[in-house]
Amino acid sequence: MKKQQIVLATRNAGKIRELAQPLAAYGLDVLGLDAFPDLIDVEETGTTFEENALLKAHSVAAATGLVAVADDSGLEVDALNNAPGVYSARYSNDIPFLEGENKDQRNNRKLLAALANVPKAQRKARFVCAMVVCTPEGRHITVRGEWEGSILPSPQGDNGFGYDPLFWDESAQSSGAMLTREQKNARSHRGKALQKLMAAWPDFWKAQ
Repeated sequence: MKKQQIVLATRNAGKIRELAQPLAAYGLDVLGLDAFPDLIDVEETGTTFEENALLKAHSVAAATGLVAVADDSGLEVDALNNAPGVYSARYSNDIPFLEGENKDQRNNRKLLAALANVPKAQRKARFVCAMVVCTPEGRHITVRGEWEGSILPSPQGDNGFGYDPLFWDESAQSSGAMLTREQKNARSHRGKALQKLMAAWPDFWKAQ
């Protein structure tokens, strides 16, 4: 059988860890963008998660000649009119770093400041993931996963990345950063999108 080699259109180590293992379990030979050091990062100019995911997947598939999987994901907070949304990764670019602070911590600090006067009952939020698989010729499918929760008043947990320490899953009674990788994959927006993608994968691959 033809070897199913694909490339994940990301340099984000956290995303690669979350996606590579379940994809490899389906017999896929998974590469990351680190295998293609000359590729230029795709500018995320879309206004939706779906648009950005397709931009990345199509560009990487065309450049590498391999089937590419890309996702665009972020946090939507009801009280902030669904901000930070597609700008989640660069939410805090307009404020300076504090000493010793990394990008995730800066994003979380800005989010907490924006919600400082918002009561617990109004801090509902969700993680959203749009995931696209695209061939070099441009044939693609798009799926979407969501993870409902709320925003904590302070970080909890040391696992995960991004906004995970501030995201509270009520049914799990845990923050995203308190879950193991396996627990998170079973519940998360990215895990749900990946399940949908894998359900559609056999027909997609067969049509190549």
